[in-house]
Amino acid sequence: MKIDGRAGLFKGLAPRLCSGAIGTIVHSKVLQQCQEDDQAEEVRRNTKESSLEKVIKETSQEMVARSAATLVTHPFHVITLRCMVQFIGRETKYSGVFSSFVTIYREEGILGFFAGLIPRLLGDILSLWLCNMLAYLINTYALENGVSTMTEMKSYSQAVTGFFASMLTYPFVLVSNLMAINSCGLAGGLPPYAPEYNSWLDCWSRLHSEGNMSRGNSLFFRKVPAGKRYVWEEKRFH
Repeated sequence: MKIDGRAGLFKGLAPRLCSGAIGTIVHSKVLQQCQEDDQAEEVRRNTKESSLEKVIKETSQEMVARSAATLVTHPFHVITLRCMVQFIGRETKYSGVFSSFVTIYREEGILGFFAGLIPRLLGDILSLWLCNMLAYLINTYALENGVSTMTEMKSYSQAVTGFFASMLTYPFVLVSNLMAINSCGLAGGLPPYAPEYNSWLDCWSRLHSEGNMSRGNSLFFRKVPAGKRYVWEEKRFH
């Protein structure tokens, strides 16, 4: 706010809103199609499935829908992150949604729109399966039937497992975001602010070796990344 005013708090809002709106539509349409196909298959088979089979089926449908939405909206996600990162170098390279599409296509080609897509997809899929399977195990084996607050407890278990799943898969989010801005021509994606990575696996390996896999996962309890701590100490004492 001191530098950009209140408008600085909303950098990347336009592509973010586009991503949310388009993602919701794609997710809804794909999930509906999956459910209709499954209903037709159930009528044809005419067999009753177990609770575990139902959870696996519903999770698989949700995975397909989420993956489709992520694939379609990832270019907007990339633009959102780059709009935010411009704050570091005070650039204005990504100033509008349409102009940002033109810039990325001109400088990086089609692949530039999908920078960081693979770790993002993997993280979403792992988080979804961890959340749903842990919730199923808790609801089936840990919570006893007949309790008056059973429905409420099961909804809480879904929220708790979702929280733990997001914590466990946070490294995928971090790597995806770093790859989305890696070597894109912005100061925030280049040395000395950020190293250049050859691939998302290289990024993962280097973050792991530095002990920075949880970097940025806390909003309030921040810490200097391990690789930067010695630089900060030198500046403080000089």
